[in-house]
This record gives sequence, structure tokens and C-alpha cells, in this order.
Amino acid sequence: MEPKNSPDPMPSWIPATGHALRHAGIHFDAVRVIGVLGEQVAYEVMQFTDFAAGPVVRSHIGERSMYFLLPPGSARAYRWPVGAEALVREGGAFVGVPALRGLTYPLDWRSLPTAQVPFVDAELLFELLCEVVDVQKPAVR
Repeated sequence: MEPKNSPDPMPSWIPATGHALRHAGIHFDAVRVIGVLGEQVAYEVMQFTDFAAGPVVRSHIGERSMYFLLPPGSARAYRWPVGAEALVREGGAFVGVPALRGLTYPLDWRSLPTAQVPFVDAELLFELLCEVVDVQKPAVR
């Protein structure tokens, strides 16, 4: 009998059920983008990567937010534009992470991590976020 190949192993920081808080900067850095801007940036990142963007968590608490999970230590390399907030180890921030299946409200995955794409590419996120913000700026008179 052939051994079964297991599916892509998921990171240990993803809970088996429900959701859990994880300290930013340990397993990942995060960039939080709130509201319509977060939705637009998530859409752009997913389009650019052919829907293989890496982990993006959507929160339905208050005004909807997107949390783009980046490699640990990568978020501080950028000066994020207004509307985005880097969550790193030094800030003592926590990020809610949902399980892959089951009831996870008020959190869900907009894009899942995979073995091939375990994190969102920080440089790509920064470039696309800056483009979206520039488009939304009013014209200078």
C-alpha cells in the first residue's frame, strides 16, 4: 500500500479550531489596513499574484480590517503610508488568526498561507498599497 501524501503542512501558529491571538513579530509581522482601503489592497495583491497572495486575515470587528501577514522582521523595512499600520514585535501588538475551517467569526481568511507562499511579499504589498493610496489622493490644484 502506498503511503498517503499529507496536504501542505500548515504553520503551527494557525489554531486547529476557532481563532487565537498571536503576538506580531514572532511568527509573522502584520500590516493592518482598515476599511475600503484594506479591501482594495487585498484585491490588488490577490489579482497581482493570481490568487496566491499568502496569508491575509479579514476582521469583521468594527470597521472591517485586513491583516497582511509578512515574514517576521520584514515590516519595519518600509515607511507604510497613511491608512496602513505595521504590527511588529516591539509594539506588543497581537493579531487574531482564524482556523482554516469551522466557525471563526469575527475572523476569516481572505487568502490562505500555503507551503509555496507562507507569507505576503512585503515589497509587493508596499508597492501596491502606495499605488492604491496615490490613486485615492485628491488632485493637487
